[in-house]
Amino acid sequence: MKPVSDRMYSIIVLYDMYTSFFSRVIDGISDQDAQNRLNTKANHIAWLTGSLVQERHELASILGNKQQQAAHELFKEHKGIQDDSTYPALASFEQDWIKISPLLKDILLNITDEKLDSLFEMMPGQTFSIYELITFTTYREASCIGQIALWRRLLNYPAMKYD
Repeated sequence: MKPVSDRMYSIIVLYDMYTSFFSRVIDGISDQDAQNRLNTKANHIAWLTGSLVQERHELASILGNKQQQAAHELFKEHKGIQDDSTYPALASFEQDWIKISPLLKDILLNITDEKLDSLFEMMPGQTFSIYELITFTTYREASCIGQIALWRRLLNYPAMKYD
């Protein structure tokens, strides 16, 4: 693996790690448990999972691949958890993850320093470089996967396996 930009090497290593962790962290969780918030306001597993998929699609879209996940309407414009919604099965999110991950990885491997340094407006008055967006998205994936791993234990599932 040799990315066009040397700055992307460690990000690609993490990307590959999180790509494999995704399926491992949701493995065996029932769809009913995936929507259990244990009487808290915390984001449940289904929302966290769909949000991870959405953000990979969003990043790919900003970088030129305009595909959407099946549950796009539930997550578009960075919507938070919706109490009155039933979220799709984890298997549906996993199918979309499997589709977008190699496409986005190819984009990330081939991104140039010039593109990484280009700016875009995240929201009115907030401009970021593409590199900053990619690094934030990478950080967020680790955070969300960690939250799902904690939910596994809170819902009495075995810990995520790393092998």
